[in-house]
Amino acid sequence: MGDRRDVGDVNSNLIITHSTGDSQLDKAVWQWLTWDKNPKTREQIEDLLRNGRNKELRDRLCRRLTFGTAGLRSAMGAGFCRINDLTVIQSTQGMYKYLEKCFSDFKQRGFVIGYDTRGQATSRCSSPRLAKLTAAVLLAKGVPVYLFSRYVPTPFVPYAVQQLRAIAGVMITASHNRKEDNGYKVYWENGAQITSPHDKEILKCIEECVEPWDDSWNENLVDSSPLTRDPLQQICASYMEDLKKICYHRELNTKTSLKFVHTSFHGVGHDYVQLAFQAFGFQPPIPVPEQKDPDPDFSTVKCPNPEEGESVLELSLRLAEKEGARVVVATDPDADRLAVAELQENGRWKVFTGNELAALFGWWMFTCWKENCSKDADVKNVYMLATTVSSKILKTIARKEGFHFEDTLPGFKWIGGRVKDLLDSGKEVLFAFEESIGFMCGNSVLDKDGVSAAVVIAEMAAYLDTKSQMLAHQLMDIYKIYGHHISRTSYFLCYDPPTIKRIFERLRNYDSPNSYPASCGTYSILDVRDVTTGYDSSQPNKKSVLPVSKNSQMITFTFQNGCVATLRTSGTEPKIKYYAEMCAPPEQSDTVFLEEDLQKLIDALIENFLEPSKNGLIWRSL
Repeated sequence: MGDRRDVGDVNSNLIITHSTGDSQLDKAVWQWLTWDKNPKTREQIEDLLRNGRNKELRDRLCRRLTFGTAGLRSAMGAGFCRINDLTVIQSTQGMYKYLEKCFSDFKQRGFVIGYDTRGQATSRCSSPRLAKLTAAVLLAKGVPVYLFSRYVPTPFVPYAVQQLRAIAGVMITASHNRKEDNGYKVYWENGAQITSPHDKEILKCIEECVEPWDDSWNENLVDSSPLTRDPLQQICASYMEDLKKICYHRELNTKTSLKFVHTSFHGVGHDYVQLAFQAFGFQPPIPVPEQKDPDPDFSTVKCPNPEEGESVLELSLRLAEKEGARVVVATDPDADRLAVAELQENGRWKVFTGNELAALFGWWMFTCWKENCSKDADVKNVYMLATTVSSKILKTIARKEGFHFEDTLPGFKWIGGRVKDLLDSGKEVLFAFEESIGFMCGNSVLDKDGVSAAVVIAEMAAYLDTKSQMLAHQLMDIYKIYGHHISRTSYFLCYDPPTIKRIFERLRNYDSPNSYPASCGTYSILDVRDVTTGYDSSQPNKKSVLPVSKNSQMITFTFQNGCVATLRTSGTEPKIKYYAEMCAPPEQSDTVFLEEDLQKLIDALIENFLEPSKNGLIWRSL
């Protein structure tokens, strides 16, 4: 530490003057003030120290970031548990150390870095800056870096990893999270998000090299190093060309009279969705002017998540009415997810749920495959996938049509890896989804992709229009053939981790130790699956087929009446989510009864299992 004596002496004096009385915390403060070269975040820690705010110091400095369902994600600002210059440098140093162990050709194949448009002035923290620091760490170690010269959709990073045969990639984004957040999403050489054991091994390597290396702060390396490459033009052109593989009605698209409105939610999507529509032969969609350009404050929406429905789509729906557009497509800020709304005959807008869109996408991708496949193509070679908390509509369609369906743990990181395995074994994967409006159409990108999904839904709408049909009509036709799948998904906010743990532990020890509930209100429970512990009462050996996921809470209940309900914690936000679906056979067409029964069951689930009043849970509000 002798080479840091000047800084160290200043820090030592500050800590001696304002000691917290906690040696572990004092050490963490000293480390932060010694290592952090960002004046804004240094100042935040100094202010907390001077003002004796030890609890907040402990919260910020005595916990570390961990990998969730979407990589590292947290609030921007000072602290080892937040996203900032120092934690991104530390994470990248750990990544370098791990990748160097795993790949002898790391310095030949290189690393991809993309970023969105998030930023926070108070911590001088922005996605472009964090991307440059990520690049600096790797360039200083002689690793070629493919750094996009401007913001890109998240799917461009996994796509580029595969196209450029890179070792790995990182996307700096917090997707649809609140404006205060940012993240660090890691992709492996296969183009899929990292899963265990890579995430745990990278965290170990981060712990082993927390002190920044000499050149890790040298962001000027991005401009001066001959190892920096800009893949933007090549990847964008290649992506748009590959997109044409899932365009089946280009001529029809060029002639359609349908108009589309697109909102990019103040994020990265505008230019890329315009190009995607052009690739499919469409006229460009009409952009929402107030939301077209990047804005890290997301100033026209309360929440930058198109999944929240009509309340956050207000500007795009009003513009569509003014322009005579029947379909609205909304990409989230990093353009990896898609919301869709359609104007109905009664003058009201229908905002489709993720599960409803999946039914449409599944039907469409399979129909297009059937119409275009070779004569000797085998339907048994075809696959579709979904996360286990998503609708079982694809499973039902697969059972009737003869293709394969698989489910995975929640999070597209599980889907991407499995799709790659299937493709490598000669299988054909047409579509995959998660209910939180994440869709993978085709298999050029092994992650959810809002850009491709937007243009595929536009082609579907244009095709249906030639049959005097709408998306909502087609959805009903799908349910008539395969049976109604009525699902409800929502969440409660809970900012107290011990409360969340207590709720789930109570369900594991309901009437007696190690016993799950046999009923919920008046509804009898047939089976229970607890992925957190690996228990599944429906299996002969009582073990879950899905991998055990000890770091998150997830329990699924299968009811006597055909309903399946899951309670789980979010991997990216302080939420307890619930998912419930009623899967009815085609002959059971009384949707009013099905919806009422489902709602009664959900009410019982909330009252008996979550106990929001007793546990201080905050209801989702729009």
